[in-house]
Amino acid sequence: MKKVRLGSGSAYWGDILEPAIELAEKGNVDYIGFDHLAELTMSILQRMKTKDPTKGYIQDIVPFMEKLLPIAARNRIKLITNAGGANPLAAAEEVVKIARALGLKGFKIGVVTGDDIMHRLDEITAKGIVLRNMDTGEEDIGRIRDRIVAANAYIGADSIVDALKAGADIVITGRASDNALYVGPLMYEFGWKFAGGYWDKIGAAVTVGHIIECAECCTGGMSNMWREAPELWRIGFPIAEVDENGDAVITKVPGSGGLVNQWTIKEHLVYEVHDPSNYLMPDGVADFTSLSIEEAGRDVVKVTNMKGKPRPDMLKVQIGYKEGFIGEGMVILPWPDAYAKAKQAEEIVRGRLKLIGVQPEELRFDYVGVNALHGPVAPEPDYEMNEVGLRVAARCRTYEEAEKARREVTHLWTLAGLGSSFGSPMPVRQVIALWPTLVPREEIQTGFVIKEVD
Repeated sequence: MKKVRLGSGSAYWGDILEPAIELAEKGNVDYIGFDHLAELTMSILQRMKTKDPTKGYIQDIVPFMEKLLPIAARNRIKLITNAGGANPLAAAEEVVKIARALGLKGFKIGVVTGDDIMHRLDEITAKGIVLRNMDTGEEDIGRIRDRIVAANAYIGADSIVDALKAGADIVITGRASDNALYVGPLMYEFGWKFAGGYWDKIGAAVTVGHIIECAECCTGGMSNMWREAPELWRIGFPIAEVDENGDAVITKVPGSGGLVNQWTIKEHLVYEVHDPSNYLMPDGVADFTSLSIEEAGRDVVKVTNMKGKPRPDMLKVQIGYKEGFIGEGMVILPWPDAYAKAKQAEEIVRGRLKLIGVQPEELRFDYVGVNALHGPVAPEPDYEMNEVGLRVAARCRTYEEAEKARREVTHLWTLAGLGSSFGSPMPVRQVIALWPTLVPREEIQTGFVIKEVD
């Protein structure tokens, strides 16, 4: 029975590189996928592209490809990445330069396009399509129209498959869904179609892609197994060996750090999931309630009986728009009476903002060491604390207001209780807010081009 081995080489923009190199050298993999994008990333990249048309992609693609292309070419590994971000063609040009410098003549780079629909928003709404905000229910996209900086659809594996059919050695996409980077190779290798009779297999591909897409997060990183996971500083990234029936084995390079067991797989299986029986992705709907997870040896887990349903008629689109500025700062208050000092510091900031006439649209006070992570559900401390950090963040309409709010936090150095201390002041930054919506699938047309190294 034919099997395909997929490796996960990155979980986010800025991830570590060494485990991806280890996968390429020792993992005996056929493909490595690299996820670099988060929901806000596209807006950040689009702003970079606006300032410089040659930018807008994930800069990590350069050092990653410099290290990995020679190994991938030698071991006949194909690479799939969404590091193209807001400018996949520019990212491809960088990879062409690297491949040319390495002497990889005939190397083919597939570039997937079509996820960027910012220039089509007016056309889409003119058709009567309502871009309803999925979080708030608001329908008036016109309210933010002049502040929109990015609009990208979460596309699936269609054009990844087409690029592989055209002989691509590496495929670079924009805002493809994270698991599409793995669905694409499996559909290409096994000849699966977006049609009846294949939905369980595509559901399996979506499930496997979801399990491994965040790399170290299923091999002991970000895990309740942190005590058991050895040598996390040299953690191994996951490998999924998938057969043509859709069954999979999840493992990692033998001897690498971290671990793979039923719990690390289950943890990531439910990560960022609202309805385990209907995990909606562009390529299909996975049902996580039917599958079986079984430990088959050290760092070896079998995942079987995966199910799927036809892909949805609507695709998610993430619209990013400007929403003011944040002025932020933090002060550390020491023992004795650290918590009481921090509460008084909040009172001082509120009083100062009122005195100078600054009215933030949103004002947050987080007590680091008390409730910065758990928020209002955190219990009040009933002991004398060594220190408490007070983080203040004010979202304001203008840069000038945010700058005034930021400066008021620095005044706590002299206004707050004895021993108050600071690090470097934080600069004001622009806020990019998200307007998640749905668009009919037929409105999103993807395609690809091949760039060959001469």
